[in-house]
Amino acid sequence: MSARNKTPPPKADRRTAILDAAEAEFSAHGFDGVTLRTIAKRAGVDLALPNYYFGPKKQLFDAVFIRRAQIVNLWREEALKAAIEAAKPNPPTVEAIIRAYLEPMLTGPHLEDQGWKNYYALVAYVNNSPGWGGRLMAEHFDPLIRQFLDALRLSLPGMNEKDLYWGYQCFSGALTLTLAQTGRIDHLSGGVCLSDDLADACEHMVHFIAGGFDAACRAAPAALTTPLTKQRRLKGASG
Repeated sequence: MSARNKTPPPKADRRTAILDAAEAEFSAHGFDGVTLRTIAKRAGVDLALPNYYFGPKKQLFDAVFIRRAQIVNLWREEALKAAIEAAKPNPPTVEAIIRAYLEPMLTGPHLEDQGWKNYYALVAYVNNSPGWGGRLMAEHFDPLIRQFLDALRLSLPGMNEKDLYWGYQCFSGALTLTLAQTGRIDHLSGGVCLSDDLADACEHMVHFIAGGFDAACRAAPAALTTPLTKQRRLKGASG
């Protein structure tokens, strides 16, 4: 049968092919390094179809980002609820909260799908892109992140808000670098650690991040005050 007479794939399959191709291209080359033509070629569809189904490139990028964000959020929300329920009548431990945040993403059979690893690299790219990257992260991840912060407040009642948010910033940075899977730790460690071994990274991050939150909670406020912060406080007092 000639290509002209072949039955075209169903609409849903074409949409999925475009999303998968765009995900792979954006994760490898960033937003500016990819064209709709490149995506269409990789997806095996007509050049006009990416724009037809999703609109301009930025709208396609958003659709790619949102697709798996919804799944990740559901996984993590369920894990957090389970951790809270298992700890009753006490609050969950910091380690249990961190595990609920990380394990649904970084462990499990879904990681055998290269699409998920592409998506995680894309999240790392977005989380380090000023402006629009922050908007996407805030819109699609902040509501769930606030639930985790509330859980940490219960587990760390002595921690002040500033330390809590800086703790999350450090946590997010460690996770983002892990999701990028750059291979740098492979070279630094001489192969002892592998950046694409996300389950191994997860276990090490759980202990490191939980320890960091505990240490920040115990630290004296003066130890966490920078010269710039002190200067601003003095200016405020003199004003």
